[in-house]
Amino acid sequence: MKKNICLNIFLFLTFTIFLTSCVDQKQIAYFQKGLNEPDTIAVAKAYVPKIQTGDILEISIGSLNPLASSFFNPFSTTTIPTDNIGARSSNANSNNANTTSPSLVQSGAPGFLVDASGDIELQLVGSVKVAGLTTTEARDLIKEKLKIYLKEPVVNVRFLNYKISVLGEVMHPSVYVIPNESITLPEALSLAGDMTIFGKRDNVLVIRDENGKKVFGRVNLTTRDVYQSPFYYLHANDVVYVEPSKGRIAQTDKTYQLLPIVISALSFISIIIVYTKK
Repeated sequence: MKKNICLNIFLFLTFTIFLTSCVDQKQIAYFQKGLNEPDTIAVAKAYVPKIQTGDILEISIGSLNPLASSFFNPFSTTTIPTDNIGARSSNANSNNANTTSPSLVQSGAPGFLVDASGDIELQLVGSVKVAGLTTTEARDLIKEKLKIYLKEPVVNVRFLNYKISVLGEVMHPSVYVIPNESITLPEALSLAGDMTIFGKRDNVLVIRDENGKKVFGRVNLTTRDVYQSPFYYLHANDVVYVEPSKGRIAQTDKTYQLLPIVISALSFISIIIVYTKK
């Protein structure tokens, strides 16, 4: 009888430890299909960023006259001949020599800063108000102003400071610069190496600046509703924060770390006591 009671206590304690250590698959699986949910859903409207004060823009200008257009490119790159690169590389490190393509060396401070008035300064053209415009609209505006000075000007405008931050329970928390000016929440988490097993996938926080205010949005990545969320497409300077689950808190708590050992020790002692009293 005593033997059976002891065995039951031991099995109960073992089962309790197992329950506290297991993770439900529904808590960690992404994009789960809801009841009667179709396999095709609409996606939130793509985000098109607009230029704001404090942004840094890369503006490259070309025309039929390269010499004339170079005057409008104070931050342009300078091409070093291939032969020189090979010579320099071999002198520095023969193992890393690469003479197959030219190298681009940046001259001067890169980018045009959008000032507090929303303007940038171009050579000869002067101030150009670009705040509130998309890069496409800014390109067309600058191109129109350059027609006075250049024949068939070609203009490209892009952000140099389009970045997002990923914090919390991810493998590689960091600030990421986005070169193509478009990124979704799943893509941002992929850049950060995905969430750890302790990340709360059903309550991801996105912090966004809108009209001088902080907007806090919550996204549940365990459902497909994320594709229709206004936070699916991230904006420039968004902060993504993945909260830790109770499992992470328990892991860092010494009491919870020692609890399975204590329970196992107590169960072992109880077995010995029962057998010694037989």
